[in-house]
Amino acid sequence: MPQEIQLFAGRQIRTYWNDNEEKYYFCIIDAVEALTDSKDPAGYFKKLRKRDPELDAFVRGTNCPPYKFISSDGKRHNPKCIDIQGLLRIVQSIPSKKAEPFKRWLAQVGADRIHQMQDPELGIQQSLADFKRLGYSDNWINQRLKSIEIRKDLTDQWKEHGVEEGTGYATLTDIIYQTWAGLTAREYKRLKGLHKENLRDNMTNEELVMNMLAELTTTNITKEEHPITMDEHAQAASRGGSVARVAREAFEQQTGKKVVTDLSMKRFLESQQPQLDFSEGKEDGEE
Repeated sequence: MPQEIQLFAGRQIRTYWNDNEEKYYFCIIDAVEALTDSKDPAGYFKKLRKRDPELDAFVRGTNCPPYKFISSDGKRHNPKCIDIQGLLRIVQSIPSKKAEPFKRWLAQVGADRIHQMQDPELGIQQSLADFKRLGYSDNWINQRLKSIEIRKDLTDQWKEHGVEEGTGYATLTDIIYQTWAGLTAREYKRLKGLHKENLRDNMTNEELVMNMLAELTTTNITKEEHPITMDEHAQAASRGGSVARVAREAFEQQTGKKVVTDLSMKRFLESQQPQLDFSEGKEDGEE
């Protein structure tokens, strides 16, 4: 049941598809935040449940299973989730001008999923459309999609070689980041002023390329050397990151431009300074 990000009015809502039940589950807090624009969606929903005992009983039951979403730093969070019908029940309790558009959006999400199951290429096309709607350039989108492919190859190798999902992935990812960028995933997100946002969705082209090089090298080392212990995997991750660090240092020396930057998508759109490069046009940079 892989996690996905759905977009409603530019807001990210975490979801996952349950193959056994053949239906979507949505992170409740994300949906509440999108509907209300609340800075404290958890607090808002808590008050809403107090005012609506029937809703509170509904949420306390088996209707809202938690799901362990994996953040960009590899750590797990398990907020309550709900299916489309249950989410519609919550929408009824929230006074929001976005309620009707949100209902139409939910119906479309469900329909799109069925189509994507029949034709997987549609899923890729949807990702392209989502990135474009957020203001990313074609150049950056191409890099981002390639980075997703490279990351998937790496995690497939880790899984095949016995690395524990979640904690193991997070540890090795941190080693890769720390080696080539000099920052752990948490430190990197802090530099960019990110919270729940995906780190790679907020990388510039240069950052994406260096991280892809690090992960691609780590993947090939893992394929060739078949590490078994966590120490062996850590050494492979460090060596992969070292290749990208050398490339980063050479790039910075030749261009006089720093690769690792505090620029995020939000800051980029606010500044509207293309020369900072989330790439030619209306650019930017992402588990």
